[in-house]
Amino acid sequence: MTTARDSSPLALDEDAPPPGRPGVRRRSLIGWVLAGGTLSVAADLSLGAEPAAAAVPSPPQVPELYDLGDLQTQSALPTSQLIRIDLDAEGFAHFAIPRMEVGQGITTAAAMLIAEELEMPVEKVRVTLAKARPELVFNQLTGGSNTMQSMFTPIRVAAATAKGALLRAAATELGAQVSALSAKSGVVTGPTGTSLTYGQLATLAASAEDVAVEVSLTPRREFAVIGTARNRDDALAAVTGRKQFTMDLEVEGALPTMVCRPPTLNGSPRSVRNESAVRAMPGVTDVAVVDTGVAVRAETFGQCIDAVRALDVVWAGGPVDGEDDESVLAELRRAELPMVVPKVPILAGTLDLRVEFMFRSSAALEPNCAIADVRSDRATVWAGLKAPLVAQRDVAKAVGLPIAKVEVNVVTGGGSFGHKLFGDAAIEAAVISKAMGKPVKLMWHRADEPRQGRVHPMATSRVRATMLAGQVLTFEQRHTSVVTDFGHGLGERLTAMAAELPANLGGLGLSQSIFTLTQELPYDFGVVTQLLNEVDTRFNTGSMRNIYSPDVACANELAVDQIAKRLGKDPYAFRMSFLKNAKAKRCLEAVAKAGGWGRSLPQGVTQGIAVHTEYKGATAVLVELDTRPETVNRKVRDAVTGPRVTKAVIAVDAGLVVNPRGLEAQMMGGVADGIALALTSSSHLEDGHFLEASWDNYFYTRQWNVPPEFRCIVMPSDEELPGGAGEAGVAASVAAVACAYARATGKVPTRFPVNHGTLSFTPKSFVPPVPESPVDGLSYTS
Repeated sequence: MTTARDSSPLALDEDAPPPGRPGVRRRSLIGWVLAGGTLSVAADLSLGAEPAAAAVPSPPQVPELYDLGDLQTQSALPTSQLIRIDLDAEGFAHFAIPRMEVGQGITTAAAMLIAEELEMPVEKVRVTLAKARPELVFNQLTGGSNTMQSMFTPIRVAAATAKGALLRAAATELGAQVSALSAKSGVVTGPTGTSLTYGQLATLAASAEDVAVEVSLTPRREFAVIGTARNRDDALAAVTGRKQFTMDLEVEGALPTMVCRPPTLNGSPRSVRNESAVRAMPGVTDVAVVDTGVAVRAETFGQCIDAVRALDVVWAGGPVDGEDDESVLAELRRAELPMVVPKVPILAGTLDLRVEFMFRSSAALEPNCAIADVRSDRATVWAGLKAPLVAQRDVAKAVGLPIAKVEVNVVTGGGSFGHKLFGDAAIEAAVISKAMGKPVKLMWHRADEPRQGRVHPMATSRVRATMLAGQVLTFEQRHTSVVTDFGHGLGERLTAMAAELPANLGGLGLSQSIFTLTQELPYDFGVVTQLLNEVDTRFNTGSMRNIYSPDVACANELAVDQIAKRLGKDPYAFRMSFLKNAKAKRCLEAVAKAGGWGRSLPQGVTQGIAVHTEYKGATAVLVELDTRPETVNRKVRDAVTGPRVTKAVIAVDAGLVVNPRGLEAQMMGGVADGIALALTSSSHLEDGHFLEASWDNYFYTRQWNVPPEFRCIVMPSDEELPGGAGEAGVAASVAAVACAYARATGKVPTRFPVNHGTLSFTPKSFVPPVPESPVDGLSYTS
């Protein structure tokens, strides 16, 4: 039995995790060799900043000591021993990760961790997605940029346990001491040169009973796989059309199914006037009235669309009938919390800023979809689900079955943006399947998603700062939002961990607690307060990507630019003087140098710069925004053009990076998100419904708005653990574009995205709720 080496990267001292940080004790690196025919193992882990130049330092905020990632990691630890790796007789390692792959590359990163500790080729590691496993409790939720943070150690311990078992089996077979053996590329070699493959050893290393062993982990200085750039393991399958998503699955008897949805948000069907006629349409097999609309099952999706368009439904109104952007904004204004510092303190200057953020759709590239087969005694669903345990519970409740009788299969998703934290499609498919008594392959129409799907809440953010003698004395922020739905399991984690949370969270509600665990201002601005108030539960909301941070950071960084202007300071130099976060300073310095901050630019081209700290890391972004008439007024078919970001440089410090190439891809996506949020993408609420329908109405960053020049700088780090990365690129990106726009126009924009006031499309009909299927697609190719 070996013990953990002093160089183990999991803690700073012999016994305890770093002060103020949840972690694992070095002596609790325990793995289990599980009983079975071939080798099966599991892990068991159940067991300072540089000073700024500011004269008025700010005390640490809650996330600097304990953040949302800590909460998620800590709540996952008690069931970490249920994370298992299996080796088969062919020498392949198999791991069903209890998280969801949505294009962020976690299956590739997990394979790299296993390959590192097992000293085997990454190509011989097979990572799949685990079904819903109720025994995992809080260890099967994908969100908050936490997968690598929470899975990094359990996966490595399980892999190291497997390697130890293989070496012990080889020692017995070869008649040698374990210390005399070497393992490389899936082969164990003895002192005489005789070798055995992992496949040959898998059965020999199997145990007749569960056995606990202590393990050592590979020290960082010896990493050969972790930290190397690697293409995603599913990249080739994705670009060649061989990757399997939910709609690609062939489930016996599951036919295409769609829903005729109400003309206003969350309306409901009262009756169907022509049900018999629709049932008689070509290919139609079933029609069923459910709470969300009228479901149609047919031989093809084209026939479903025809039937949905033909349905004559009497609808009941929804909870926001008659409401529009301005009426919801008025409600938010009434709910805004007051500032504490007087508007005109004696001798000091005051900056007041108020920014509004419109509703935004969180629809992903893959349509909302699910397959369900519900019988009288059981139910099975297949869907992209980031919180499969919650979906399993909700499906069981919806169809009246015990949870144990509901099987939930997690399928790789084509994006998420927070959408797949919710089991909306899975629940609806199960309800429809029960009503029809047949398996269904449910797909939401593209027009359904921005109109009836999840949206990022409308919000306002107000900032007041007081300045005296070149210093910032106070910085207050009051964020007011339509309620964010945290019913996907994160709220349950928070409730369960309440007794272990920082005292600062005492008495706060769910949303306020999550806000407090994620929001921090990285500057020494004296007394800093950031508060949230949420109202209005009538909308279908989600946290989209990065929860509150894009809006909060946008308002903050706009205010920082204006404070610098009031004090006659350069925006970059001002930030460097007041930043208290060392990682943020290094990132900011890196983008300023790489992006040529302050360089000579053509008239009409302006730079913007911003920083953000979260997930134990930091990001900084520099952009150049072209607002020249020939750019703003350029014509592209069916496009929203306007100002264009022509250059973007992002620097990210995410601690220990498992796959730098994957991190760069995530940052590229984050910059695209930020450009969209600042300039073009939003949903317009009018008379109780959203006007957008499908991607041709919803203007996410398109190819003609992507910066021709992009660079990602992955900052070197001596951290021993990964930070969060999946969402880290968004907040600073939207803020940098907003700051550039303000500098270009000479006026701070107060509503985002900046083009929301212009309706750049003709809304599609609401009755029928979906357009005809296109038949002229080839005419648009060249």
